[in-house]
Amino acid sequence: MSSTAGQVIKCKAAVAWEAGKPLVMEEVEVAPPQAGEVRLKILFTSLCHTDVYFWEAKGQTPLFPRIFGHEAGGIVESVGEGVTHLKPGDHALPVFTGECGDCPHCKSEESNMCDLLRINTDRGVMINDNQSRFSIKGQPIHHFVGTSTFSEYTVVHAGCVAKINPDAPLDKVCILSCGICTGLGATINVAKPKPGSSVAIFGLGAVGLAAAEGARISGASRIIGVDLVSSRFELAKKFGVNEFVNPKDHDKPVQQVIAEMTNGGVDRAVECTGSIQAMISAFECVHDGWGVAVLVGVPNKDDAFKTHPMNLLNERTLKGTFYGNYKPRTDLPNVVEKYMKGELELEKFITHTIPFSEINKAFDYMLKGESIRCIIRMEE
Repeated sequence: MSSTAGQVIKCKAAVAWEAGKPLVMEEVEVAPPQAGEVRLKILFTSLCHTDVYFWEAKGQTPLFPRIFGHEAGGIVESVGEGVTHLKPGDHALPVFTGECGDCPHCKSEESNMCDLLRINTDRGVMINDNQSRFSIKGQPIHHFVGTSTFSEYTVVHAGCVAKINPDAPLDKVCILSCGICTGLGATINVAKPKPGSSVAIFGLGAVGLAAAEGARISGASRIIGVDLVSSRFELAKKFGVNEFVNPKDHDKPVQQVIAEMTNGGVDRAVECTGSIQAMISAFECVHDGWGVAVLVGVPNKDDAFKTHPMNLLNERTLKGTFYGNYKPRTDLPNVVEKYMKGELELEKFITHTIPFSEINKAFDYMLKGESIRCIIRMEE
């Protein structure tokens, strides 16, 4: 075990004290891991739009003070009682969802939605004892989606930690903890386009670009990007997108435009926006008889999906996905290997790298639409 095992560790963390206000660098105390938990030393983390969304707290229950962050790579510092698949020194990726290994979902080959460790954005404590492992002068600091990687050390449920190849560069593979796997898996694992097929990607943010990367890896010949911002097309070309449609440029529904472009519809469509209209368009633009549409974006809680039943009866398929249908512990190491073999290109997702002390810059870049992924280097 490490020399710090069983002890409280004092370290730096970027704490959000209130909604929408800059994070403050604080000295926090990080308690040792309890049964079934792991304490990680975070070496690299990145900013995902989900962090920004909950930091702004415009549509959710605010929970502050809090340590955000959920895309990261690090090294296991110590493990709690009963943890057998990890040991100190292992290289690992913490993930916002988990794999307990025992529930019906974990035992199913068709699901990755663990009953115990499925994402819970409202929980600011550990499952084990409903207590936080972070504190400042005795005041508990809330966790975020079980990861809280904007801290030099964090405590995570062992089922939410994937052990990976120690040769993999953590400053690159850390982005697999959330958005990239979500888009990539939506295409590769769920849409499953065949070589030479056509794929429409709705939304060309980080998740949509990852979905396009999945279509490129799968050998799709026509990858059509659909976005309301035409300037995104140039960047999307790097991810295999070779045609572009801006719905605002047409006086007919975009699904009709795509159907006319593709002689009846695309083979596959992946929706990555959260817009209910984009979801409907994605489904209605796939070809009858074999078309498959996959929904990735999270809609407004009051939205309702509306389409004519004949669209289903005409043998179109509608699917949803969560984290690209990847089981974190089982599948994430294999995605890392795909990168190590040169099959998956991660560098093109990384637009900025900054030191931990400048973490608020990452929020500025994302709010201005200047970054896909900004890597935050914990050790300066």
